[in-house]
Amino acid sequence: MGLADREWRLITEESRPGPLQMALDEIAAESAAEDGIRTLRVYRWAPSTLSLGYHQNPATIDWDYCEREGITVTRRPTGGGAIYHDSFGDISYSVVAPAEELPGDLMDSYELLCEPLLDALDGMGVDARFADEERPAVYEPACYLRTLHPAHDVVAGDGRKISGNAQYRRKDAIVQHGSITFARTTDRHLDCFADPDATATEFDQRVTSVREQSGIDREEAVAELEGALRSWSDAHEGTWSDRELSRARERARKKHENPVWTRDGNDPL
Repeated sequence: MGLADREWRLITEESRPGPLQMALDEIAAESAAEDGIRTLRVYRWAPSTLSLGYHQNPATIDWDYCEREGITVTRRPTGGGAIYHDSFGDISYSVVAPAEELPGDLMDSYELLCEPLLDALDGMGVDARFADEERPAVYEPACYLRTLHPAHDVVAGDGRKISGNAQYRRKDAIVQHGSITFARTTDRHLDCFADPDATATEFDQRVTSVREQSGIDREEAVAELEGALRSWSDAHEGTWSDRELSRARERARKKHENPVWTRDGNDPL
């Protein structure tokens, strides 16, 4: 059976706080493992959020700046550096399915699960592809300035990064989530770090955006991503169940809003 022969639900763009968005990924993985529910979703971080990589050193973050600017801070279950998800400039997505239905090889699964992302960027008018080769890091604590990796970093035609993607793999479910830069927010991105060893010019030389590449508006870009996910899987439009939302809110409260997790990376559950 191919992916489109299975039942998928597409949850169209929702605006929620960052801790709840990360909790929903976890609950979607549990739904996939327990009930075989496959989820595609597009989401928006509201308010703007800094998501830390799983192994992020909290000393790299300017916590006072984030608090002063009303930027929520949470921690992802995936690796890499921190990403500033601007509530306007970022478009995020997740793909969640039972592990047995996806390739066991990490590279193969990235290639498969990024197909709709690349189709969406093409529909947005962006000439996008996986990075051709590794490029050295500019500033390791920032996800978009880390070493470019051909497996999961997507670049525009000029070689600048436009999307980062990551997976976490449970024994029984796989979650891939990713971020598309719709509009660059260079200064705010860098200001989230305590002492960034990178300039705005260096950031802009590494990172581009959909708006810079094609000039379309955000609503069009979101529609292209949702359409590509729908076509890729023949998904029906779906929603979270009341039980999933209740569990996600509880998970966000106990874990993703908890400084034990956010600051130290220790799972309180």
